[in-house]
Amino acid sequence: MTDALHQAFLRHLAATSPHPLALDIIAAEGCHLHTRDGRRVLDLVAGLAVNNTGHRHPRVVQAIRDQLDRHLHVIPYGEFVQEPQVRFAERLTGVLPEGLDRVYFVNSGTEAIEGALKLAKRATERTRLLGCRKSYHGSTHGSLSLTDNTAKRFRNLPLLPDTGHIPFNDPAGLEAITEQVAAVVVEPVQGDAGVREPDPAWLQALRERCTATGALLVFDEVQTGFGRTGRLFAFEHSGVVPDILVLGKALGGGLPMGAFVSSTERMDLLSHDPVLGHITTFGGHPLVCAAGLAALEVVLDEDLPEHAGRMGALFRELLVHRAIREVRGTGLMLAVDLGDADRVQRVVHGCLEEDVLGFWFLSCPTAFRIAPPLTITEDLVRTACATILRVLDREAQ
Repeated sequence: MTDALHQAFLRHLAATSPHPLALDIIAAEGCHLHTRDGRRVLDLVAGLAVNNTGHRHPRVVQAIRDQLDRHLHVIPYGEFVQEPQVRFAERLTGVLPEGLDRVYFVNSGTEAIEGALKLAKRATERTRLLGCRKSYHGSTHGSLSLTDNTAKRFRNLPLLPDTGHIPFNDPAGLEAITEQVAAVVVEPVQGDAGVREPDPAWLQALRERCTATGALLVFDEVQTGFGRTGRLFAFEHSGVVPDILVLGKALGGGLPMGAFVSSTERMDLLSHDPVLGHITTFGGHPLVCAAGLAALEVVLDEDLPEHAGRMGALFRELLVHRAIREVRGTGLMLAVDLGDADRVQRVVHGCLEEDVLGFWFLSCPTAFRIAPPLTITEDLVRTACATILRVLDREAQ
């Protein structure tokens, strides 16, 4: 990075942390990032579970180029027939269970959560909203109200009223779901908590409790969707189908996009009384829909969920070290727990010095994440693990 560019980065862009990694990226391809100073960095983060098909997959890039020659934004969402929106929604609902047959495209995962909360209140005519302990759903006010992270929340209080949290993966907490609850929002695998998988029996009991009380079950698959856990969607592991499904990150094939999906009956409520009950200017942008459709086809055609399952198992097999307390997760959504936050910092920075990019969790400082593109090869998994183990050996001396 040139000194002038570095100074401009620090001066003109709003900061999110005191010490950004500040890699100067000039290109990305497949599973690698290329820096201005000639480094080739193996990416084990994938833009935080965004680039599931890898950086610049040829089919995704071609779809973007083709749409560029047609049109970009022409009207706020929902008024014109735009083929990329229609084809993507058609294909997406075609791989989802019955009852998840109408899509509302927005711009990000947190915006999709906001839309889902509004839909749940409208459909149930209730106000109470529940999230789970150790959850993460985004940084806008509604999403943050359901996120159980005190450090993220305390500077933004007060948040939404009539919200609360139940324990994750604890049957005793289900009693808090009453006839006053509009929605319960749950990650089928908790991501920011350090990749925590629930017992399928708990998810099934949660489904039964929501059905019995009339509360809507909302699954936040912003991180888990599109093959990351070894299935196309994480809810498939348990067979529990939500009333509202929230998507983001990998949905746009590397471009910004979110969506919430529900039944036709519920989604139709947003169209009247009042008209434009939920609106977005750029949601369903045709360029992003073209990219998202191409990425979904790649995930399906190349059977990336199955590949993610095998590569995740290889990571777990190879990452054995006296400093590693546990490797949690499934597919290519993994947490390597070292039991020591300072050691995690040293290991992540040590790996980056050797051109392997890992990353942290906001709510689990004792672990670092492994969430590479789902296209990662066996050779690259072995390279990554050898680097991690070498850094652990050096750090432990």
